[in-house]
Amino acid sequence: MEMTLEERSRLEALDTVLRSKNVREQIRPVVERVRAELARDKEALMAWEPIPLTVFGRALPPEIRSGWAFILRAAADTGAERHPNSHQRMMSFEGSGDLQTGGPGHWQSNVLVSNPEALLEQRWISIPQNVWHRPVVGVDADWEVVSFHTVLANELIEERPDTRSKLRTRQMKYLGRSGAN
Repeated sequence: MEMTLEERSRLEALDTVLRSKNVREQIRPVVERVRAELARDKEALMAWEPIPLTVFGRALPPEIRSGWAFILRAAADTGAERHPNSHQRMMSFEGSGDLQTGGPGHWQSNVLVSNPEALLEQRWISIPQNVWHRPVVGVDADWEVVSFHTVLANELIEERPDTRSKLRTRQMKYLGRSGAN
């Protein structure tokens, strides 16, 4: 996806925050809880938990209202989703995967890696509100990502295609579900 200079600047600010050793040390326990949840639920394709914004201090861009840790199971394709009420910025924290954007019939590959030496565009993706996306994870290892949204954690809506109708979708709030799916 094309990126404006303003959006690139936002991602660079988020990247600087996540490069902080102190921030990474505070995120690690959240990631470990999410990993334990995924290990408990063998059927789940992913698990998640919000990250308290206090972890990031005052360094986040003002439009960021929630942060999340997700772990996606190796070999998972979690299916198409979009967020009608939030712009998402996501970073590959550990491992790698393909965060495809676009929608059925015209998915565009965006392979992301966790190598801190890789270019920003190889580690981060910006997904505007209402853009369909789907993570596809390689078979070798689970994929840990950190995601930022422009709505509070308890307001984040996930929308997915309705399997019963091509014209309909179904919506749910992430915090209205268990932390594994």
